[in-house]
Parts: sequence; C-alpha cells; structure tokens
Amino acid sequence: LSGLDPAQPYFQGTPTEVRLDKSDAVFVDIIHTDSAPTIPNLGFGMSPAIGHIDFYPNGGKEMPGCGKNPVSQIVDLDGIWEGTRDFVACNHLRSYKYYLDSIIYPDGFLGYPCASYDLFQSGNCFPCPEEGCPNMGHYADKFKDKVKRDFVKLYLNTGEARDFPLWRYKISVTLSGKSKVKGYVNVALYGSGGNTKQYQITKGTLKPDNTYTAYIDAEVNVGQVTKVKFLWNNNWINPTFPKLGAATITVEAGQNR
Repeated sequence: LSGLDPAQPYFQGTPTEVRLDKSDAVFVDIIHTDSAPTIPNLGFGMSPAIGHIDFYPNGGKEMPGCGKNPVSQIVDLDGIWEGTRDFVACNHLRSYKYYLDSIIYPDGFLGYPCASYDLFQSGNCFPCPEEGCPNMGHYADKFKDKVKRDFVKLYLNTGEARDFPLWRYKISVTLSGKSKVKGYVNVALYGSGGNTKQYQITKGTLKPDNTYTAYIDAEVNVGQVTKVKFLWNNNWINPTFPKLGAATITVEAGQNR
C-alpha cells in the first residue's frame, strides 16, 4: 500500500484506526512531500513516519520547482488546469508525479536511511548500506523483506521538473600544482548510462595537494564511469598564468558503493 502524501488536517496525531498506518497492509510505503505545519505554512501532508518505510524527498516539506512565480505556474506546460492545481497545492501533488516517474525509472529515487535531511545533505548517510536502498514509489515493495526496524525514514533529492529522479555521487578531487589560487573546480561524469552536466566541487581558495569533496545529485544514472572531465577557472585575470591539475579524482556511486 503506497501513501501519496497522506493528509495532515484532521488525521495527524489521531488513532491508527482513523488514519493510514502500517497495520493496514503487509507492506506500507509513504511519500511525504508537503509535511510543513498547516498553520502557517499550509502544509497538507502528514509529517510523522507511519509506514514500514517513509520517504522524505527534498526533506519532505518544500519541493523544488514549487516556488516559481504564480503566473508561470498557472500558465504551465501541462496546461492551465494542471498549472492552477499546482499553484494551490504544488508540494502536495508532487507525490503522485514522483510516483508516475518511478514507474518509468526502476533504478531511480533511491531513499537513503538517515536521521535527518540535514545529515543526508551533508553526506553523513552516504553510500547506501550493504542491503541497499529502497526505491521510492512503484518499486518500493522490492525492499519489503529487508526492513528490520519499526520506522525507517529515507531521504533523497529530486529535480525541479520532469524527469524527477536524480542519482547521488560522492566526488573527491585532489589538486596538483605549484601555488594556491582563488577560483572554482567543476567536474562532469561520463559513463555507460550517459553523461552529466558540470557540477561545482569547490570554490574559493584552491590549494595544491588538498582534497575537495562534494556530493552531487546527477540528472542521469552514469552506470560504469568511463571518463571524468575536470575544469578549473580562477575568478579574475592572473598575470602569472597559474597552472592547476587534478592528481586524482575519486567517484563513488551511492547505490552500489
């Protein structure tokens, strides 16, 4: 049984007979997309974990792409009716849109078990544990025999618009060169499943022999990495023409460690 942002008003905090609960089916998975308090945030969705596994995409409160200006949202690619509904309840309705995309992407929407969204964002809950991570949405039930705890909270990030799934990677770059400079470092991944855009790994002071690490949520499942593109730039014209390279670049995929 999949709960798509179960309602908060009149249901949150009520007895299990009244609301959706994990006792309602052999396996209950929940997607929380609008769990901010109803007052003053107009959150329509429930925040507590109530299933066997509970997914909190983007932290479960504010979904990317829902904060754009109201006019552009109402006159949307999906048409005026869809756009108007999104304007009124965009976060709430993201749950079924994620579910739709999950049918098309059986390897997408990996939920990482974590104590909080902040810890997930900072990389504390990366990579997936040895038993793997469940997939939010249609294929969540593939995980039903692996649930060992009463409540499992899972976090992930999504895109702003369709297609919504993102794949998480940890990228570490050790720099080489003769002197430190100010600037930024970008990396793009190429692989058997596709190529990513450039992602910024660090900006500010770049020191040779230092290692810089970032967690990226890529728009494609790269698969087997075949090539990595490294780009650095300094923020202003430097008459000494400093040179900087990557001594090593390490890529770790969240799903298969």
